[in-house]
Amino acid sequence: MFAEEDIVYEDNHLLVVNKRAGDLVQPDPSGTSALENEIKDFLKARDGKAGNVFLGVVHRIDRPVSGAVLFAKTSKALVRLNEMLRRGELHKEYWAVTEASPEPEEGELRHWLLRDGRTNRSYVYAAPKGEAKEARLRYRLLCRSDRYSLVGVELLTGRHHQIRAQLSKIGCPIKGDLKYGAKRSNPDGGISLHSRSIEFVHPVRKEKIRVVAPVPQGDNLWRYFEQTAEAL
Repeated sequence: MFAEEDIVYEDNHLLVVNKRAGDLVQPDPSGTSALENEIKDFLKARDGKAGNVFLGVVHRIDRPVSGAVLFAKTSKALVRLNEMLRRGELHKEYWAVTEASPEPEEGELRHWLLRDGRTNRSYVYAAPKGEAKEARLRYRLLCRSDRYSLVGVELLTGRHHQIRAQLSKIGCPIKGDLKYGAKRSNPDGGISLHSRSIEFVHPVRKEKIRVVAPVPQGDNLWRYFEQTAEAL
């Protein structure tokens, strides 16, 4: 799971890790190893800390998703980042490889999502329905290959499986995401959704920070899309 080269940004207060598809961010009842604990163990050994290591999880991404995850190394940073997240001041961009191109190529999606905890799935509605919560995102077609499209997504709300469910609703399921309509699974069991960047004002130094997470380098399609998008 976690290795030192997965760190894409670090200072005294923050740590951003490029999570691999399949890794858990926090422990769950299964007892599977999680990034939170592995990073704590790493910091304890690397920095020679005698006591417990503080590490706060600022946000999570789904297990089959790869990309940037932000952690706080101090309680001061965690409190301030949580408040920024609540106010919508932490901006996250995702890249999704989809099985179709969105029409129109750029726009905003607004749906209502109802989470089913039993099936761990969100159902999408075009209008308010019962306890469903409003879900909004902006998207933009970045480039295409022969069979797939790369779509950039900015989350405006943070709902369960939001990107996966909303893109599927408009006929653009994410590659490998069988739960939301993809034709076939990915070899690694993950899905082709990547937390590409996080942008925010540093909670202590008050300067603007933007951290970019490279796409999975072992995947030729991801590498093609990264090279193509960066060349545009």
